[in-house]
Amino acid sequence: MRRLAVAAAVTAGALALTGCGADSDDAEGALSVSSAYMPQPVSDSMAAGFLTIANSSGKAAELTSVTSDIGEVTVHETVGQAMHEAQEVAVPAHGRLVFRSGGSHLMFEKLKRKPKQGETVSVELHFATAVVTVDMPVKSATYTPKTGH
Repeated sequence: MRRLAVAAAVTAGALALTGCGADSDDAEGALSVSSAYMPQPVSDSMAAGFLTIANSSGKAAELTSVTSDIGEVTVHETVGQAMHEAQEVAVPAHGRLVFRSGGSHLMFEKLKRKPKQGETVSVELHFATAVVTVDMPVKSATYTPKTGH
């Protein structure tokens, strides 16, 4: 079982780096991540992260948690004017989930260090069937990507 989990993590990580996934019904091998970044935090204790997760499988993929060595990470959703922590977030079958300013996003708290522009922050996205590792480049505090998120 452990070998399968390691193989799944390696496969998912490779897909995240290449930005493409196999067209299958198995969400484990069909997750990819793009447009990941963290604006340089203005606070010493909190930061935000943004990215897009694509799922080319025929089954939804449940993002159950996120971890990073720089601090605690939670997924937050913004509904109306209120932000709240989400316990699980679904990436729909043959769809994508966009984490963007004003919407769903990653919230880093209790930072062990304040990331600076030009560095990268490693994040592990824990799904029900896979773990995907993403290196998020730290951009300027005012960075606005061409993708609009």
